[in-house]
Amino acid sequence: MKKRFLSVMLAGLLTLSSAAEAEDLTFYIMRHGKTMLNTTDRVQGWADAVLTPPGEEVVNNAARGLKDIAFQGVYSSDSGRAIQTTRMVLAENKATTAVEPVFDWRLREFNFGTYEGEPNPVMWQDVATKLGITMDQFMNELSLKDFANAVAELDAANPEAAKNWPAENYDQITERLSASIKDMIAAEAAKGEGNVLVVSHGLSIMTMLKIMDPNYVEPPEGLKNASVSIVHLKDGVYTLESVNDLSFIEAGKE
Repeated sequence: MKKRFLSVMLAGLLTLSSAAEAEDLTFYIMRHGKTMLNTTDRVQGWADAVLTPPGEEVVNNAARGLKDIAFQGVYSSDSGRAIQTTRMVLAENKATTAVEPVFDWRLREFNFGTYEGEPNPVMWQDVATKLGITMDQFMNELSLKDFANAVAELDAANPEAAKNWPAENYDQITERLSASIKDMIAAEAAKGEGNVLVVSHGLSIMTMLKIMDPNYVEPPEGLKNASVSIVHLKDGVYTLESVNDLSFIEAGKE
């Protein structure tokens, strides 16, 4: 994907940083590999599934493409598919040594409550009906904020929701992701300049990019499995260097 070089002052988001004058970090934010539930088009937020064999192959290609990048810190969602992806990347990496990955629940995908495991089109149609929009508008125009809030409201009306983990609204999602980013920055800035690997999930990564750059536009098609988005943070300024980058996968095939 064509690189975007957008320097964005943090303004009201300065709370994400605890060392604003000492940051020089490059984040490699990677989506996990394709899973069984991705393949069967099922809702997969806090629900989990292992990577498929083709999904493992793509992650291995991406891992080989990333093998010469030294990561001073590694962070991952604690969902199994993200842990599996993280370990595969580190197994191929020859430049990263003596770094223990941090598995953080705050980097999980959106929680869809009672929709977890249901066919995606069921949830999508319920959201479209609730908001009075067409499926074409849902797929191409609906923001992540409106989507998450609609799912949370629909889930709250389901009596089963109270017995399980209720779906999250957008404020709850951004709060946990922002807290995770803040903690990463504090820990890694103290080490000095360096690269940081973050493995998470499609919607959560797009939300993180929006937190870092309020002008970031969510692609309607989402992020590809094992894609990498690169964000540079220096002295309180975020620069989105690439989004949904598949070049590491291609490099790893060679």
